[in-house]
Amino acid sequence: MQVPSPISESYWEDLTITEDDLEFLYQHLLELEEPQTPAELAEALIRHRIAEEQRRIEQRWRESHGMYLPKEHYEVGQVLLFPALGWQRGEVVAVRPGFHPDHGEFSVIRVRLEDGTEREFAADFPNHRLNSPPPPEADPMLNLDAVLPRYQERVAQRIEAALRANDDFVYIAGRWFPKALLVDLHPGHLNLAEAVLYMAEGGPLPTEEILPHLELPANVNPKLAAFSLDWALQQDERFDEVGPAGKVWWFLRSMEPEAVQQVPLWLRYTPLEYDPSVLPETLAALEAWLGDELSPDPAGEHLPDPEADEEIELVLIYPHWRAGTLPLSARVRHLFPTAYEAPRIRFQLVDATTGHGFPAWVVRPHKYIYGLGEWYRQKGLFPGSRVWVRRGRQEGEVLIRAQTRRPTRAWLRTVVVDDQGRLHIRPQNVAVGSAYEDLMAFFVPQAEALDPVWERIRRQRIPLEDLLVLMMRELAKLTPQQHVAARELYAAVNLVRRCPPGPIFALLATRPWFQHVGGEYFHLNTGSQV
Repeated sequence: MQVPSPISESYWEDLTITEDDLEFLYQHLLELEEPQTPAELAEALIRHRIAEEQRRIEQRWRESHGMYLPKEHYEVGQVLLFPALGWQRGEVVAVRPGFHPDHGEFSVIRVRLEDGTEREFAADFPNHRLNSPPPPEADPMLNLDAVLPRYQERVAQRIEAALRANDDFVYIAGRWFPKALLVDLHPGHLNLAEAVLYMAEGGPLPTEEILPHLELPANVNPKLAAFSLDWALQQDERFDEVGPAGKVWWFLRSMEPEAVQQVPLWLRYTPLEYDPSVLPETLAALEAWLGDELSPDPAGEHLPDPEADEEIELVLIYPHWRAGTLPLSARVRHLFPTAYEAPRIRFQLVDATTGHGFPAWVVRPHKYIYGLGEWYRQKGLFPGSRVWVRRGRQEGEVLIRAQTRRPTRAWLRTVVVDDQGRLHIRPQNVAVGSAYEDLMAFFVPQAEALDPVWERIRRQRIPLEDLLVLMMRELAKLTPQQHVAARELYAAVNLVRRCPPGPIFALLATRPWFQHVGGEYFHLNTGSQV
């Protein structure tokens, strides 16, 4: 007979979800008639496993002559339970006398255990420490209150992996339910749902606001009806689930902004290989501060405390300014709504100064926030403007602000495209009404004039290094020392091509024609061949 594994730490740590477990979970959901989260299913399974183990022990107790205690007297043929050996049974096959210098005479019993091995144990030994073993219910690994805090999350992960590999269960918005038990919804129901969302300007609407329009039978469990509708809508390409984690909101895909469905031209990036280890500490820290969504997540010391209620500053680069987006980088990711699986999330941005709210989108796969174009125009922002974001007062709300003032004249780098399609950067005295990062500020009077430059660079596959040299030459003309800051070059390159700081900084650190002159400043070395 195979010996059951004892309940121990390794039992829960190494737990494998069996077919019997899946059958239990199926019946559990059938009885509840409600979808459950992996954590809820884990609690149910742990409770079930503990009850099964306790029943196993009770059954073994009934099939034996009791629990082994050293103080008792035993005869050949008796069957005993051994708690210290995972509640195995063992038959006494021999008894012989024994002697202990401190305790005198006692008996030694030889026991054949279920695994076929034989071991000897003391009997007729009144002062042995094993004479007062704890009862099964005192075992912390058989105590629900002790097991749940330590192992619920681990078991939930195992359950979720098993359910994902099983076609009998379906999942949406963090909850699971047997597919065969879903409420039957026909195409007419989905057409009604489409009409409801269309009347709501595409959405978003929670499932509970769509359901009443479908006229389902009154005896249907409302939670099961909502889950069934969620599942049906998820399978239909007309509908997009756009709610944050824990909420299910629906939107008509055909009425979503194009920039939510397709990455805007100015945010498209073809990854470039480079060695991050070549970046000096100054440039590595600068890359973390810039908060580009395409950069690798920085080390912990460069990340904000996700629990802190603080404002985080961002500096707009041209691609985000032009696309009306913000970077969803590691610096700000914790401030914005997330989801279990939904690639797009609809939420509310609120102007911290005016209190006016406007819809925005988290586009999770491509790490940007869309919906700020009109706000940028209203605030008079431009590439290099500084904006601040923080958590809102309500769940799912994010506050954003810009420091604006009555416009005053200032000299800014101005981007001009000549008749031959060549880009030039010149100083120009312009009216500025917002706070900006001086080294990253560029005035772009005609953004559309840059579009052919973007297209030409993409079509001709102009190397990043050539663009970097071009931009450095343009920027060097603007100062007597002809020194150019790394952040300045990063912002300039992104006027004509989307690129995170890493590849740019790696070229600055490794190519001989970029001479480091201190801090983040570089000089174009005309003595080297470029």
